[in-house]
Amino acid sequence: MRAAVAEVSAVPWTRCGSCAALVYGKRLARNLFVCPECGHHDRLTASQRIEQLLDAGSFKPLLVEPVHFDILGFTDTRPYTQRWEAARQETDLAEAVLCGTGAIGGHGLVVAVMDFRFLGGSLGSAVGEMITLAVELAVDEALPLLIVSTSGGARMQEGCLSLMQMAKTGIAIERHREHGLLSISLVTDPTYGGVAASFATNTDVIVAESGSRMGFAGPRVIRQTIGQELPAEFQSSGFLASKGQVDIVADRTDLRTVLTRLLAVGRRTDRGVDPSIDSSIDSSIDGLVDGLVDESIDPSTDQPVDLPAPATSGVLITDPERLVQRDPWETVRLARDSARPTVRDYLARSFDSFVELRGDRLYGDCNAVVAGIAEIDGLAVAVVGTEKGHSTTELIAHNFGMPQPEGYRKAMRVMSLAARLGLPVVTLIDTPGAYPGREAEERGQASAIAHAIQRMSALSTPVVAVITGEGGSGGALALAVADRVLVAENGVFSVISPEACSAILWNDAQAAAEAARALGLSAPWLLRLGIVDAVVPEPLGGSQADHLAAGNLLRQAVLEALRPLVSLPAAQLIRARRSRFRRFGQAAVTTPTDIAPPQPRERQEEKAV
Repeated sequence: MRAAVAEVSAVPWTRCGSCAALVYGKRLARNLFVCPECGHHDRLTASQRIEQLLDAGSFKPLLVEPVHFDILGFTDTRPYTQRWEAARQETDLAEAVLCGTGAIGGHGLVVAVMDFRFLGGSLGSAVGEMITLAVELAVDEALPLLIVSTSGGARMQEGCLSLMQMAKTGIAIERHREHGLLSISLVTDPTYGGVAASFATNTDVIVAESGSRMGFAGPRVIRQTIGQELPAEFQSSGFLASKGQVDIVADRTDLRTVLTRLLAVGRRTDRGVDPSIDSSIDSSIDGLVDGLVDESIDPSTDQPVDLPAPATSGVLITDPERLVQRDPWETVRLARDSARPTVRDYLARSFDSFVELRGDRLYGDCNAVVAGIAEIDGLAVAVVGTEKGHSTTELIAHNFGMPQPEGYRKAMRVMSLAARLGLPVVTLIDTPGAYPGREAEERGQASAIAHAIQRMSALSTPVVAVITGEGGSGGALALAVADRVLVAENGVFSVISPEACSAILWNDAQAAAEAARALGLSAPWLLRLGIVDAVVPEPLGGSQADHLAAGNLLRQAVLEALRPLVSLPAAQLIRARRSRFRRFGQAAVTTPTDIAPPQPRERQEEKAV
């Protein structure tokens, strides 16, 4: 096994993990841990990355103390608490990210640097909170932002709370952008899952280090899930560049130069910030920008805002004790029942009319996503939903409810249209997750999800999301950044499927039932954790037993959640929506100590090898 990077310079010789050449340890260290024989870029620790990139002595850490966040009491082959404590001892880090202020080439900035050694660089509540605090510091100090990512994805042991960090960090970066500040993502090897589908791909500029790999689903997941064979260069930095998914590919020795030039261009010469929203968000989707945000919003106002609570006299259930306490694995099986109503069934039974709109205006259409304009009890709305189908033929035709990137882009196009027309948005979600295939990765699945999360957070119209069956990972979250999030009584919402979780943490694909019980994915847990605001009851025997009754209950639930929102100002909706997701995981970090941006100092460049 390849020697740990931190130990390489301490041993006389080390063997390259790529070409197997023997390299003198001190020479490798002087060469920034890039093999002088083949150019292989070895993995760095967060401290080494900061030392290499930032001006000497300029880094000042964000003084926060992460606390253990194990609200589920998660245990697989080892308790999560033990894994977390072991990671702290082995890495000498408080968590999987180092955040602070510094300078590159004399340009001040805020940095957040991940470390793969700490539980695979996984995105947990503390990591999400630390990165969000770093972004908020950059906003407060009018500084550019650099995030260096390396991660296997969201932290499974924290269930849906880790999934919410994708939304929280994405919203923070969107607010940073609204202040006219530059954000840069430096993708290093490897970057996958929830990190790839959030802050690694939703910044202004994406730089990939040579040899890095990035994607929503890793090659092993793709092979195991759909059996596709993948080319050798799949998801590599060169592959990403050829597909237009990154701006720059740079060798490690050139990164400081590249970043210095970007920071010089993006430097703010004034300390004042224009409080009006900059709605020039990536306009690659035709007409997407219009209607996303309300120009009257003051982004400097970041006080928590709450929306009116759902009525207690309607059909919605807000008390978890009123719910049947069913075995979570049984609930998973009910949520996946192919007889459950699909989005088209609900459109026919819960809404009065529907006009479908197709295509993303960039590449094509996605049959796993249905979108259009509908009417419900005299109220015009936009409806976006994931469609599975019932029969084998329908399931195949709709890709088993797994959206392609164009499905998310179509959804955002229709939501943007709704915002411009002043129509509320209703999303109906039933998906095992985003499609993990090669074609989806080539067309930017991770960035499509990341941008959907950001754009939903800025919609200037009420949004209600309903998880009607299966809510799988970031693929579901991309349509669930809403003012009100509801789940069907027998629905589930999870950071990962129980099967995948059991294969990774239990090393046993047959432990799916045990994983389901540990993940906190059923309605009672989701309600207790605040992941959902209310539960939509189902008819006796479940929604699959009576589509007409299920449709009527969904209709009442949507109206009950939506009506209190339609008269609220857009500014209040957006602030409250952002506040809703900002709260997830705040308890994972103690109150930060404010730090002032350092005065940039000249950096002694590395001596030539």
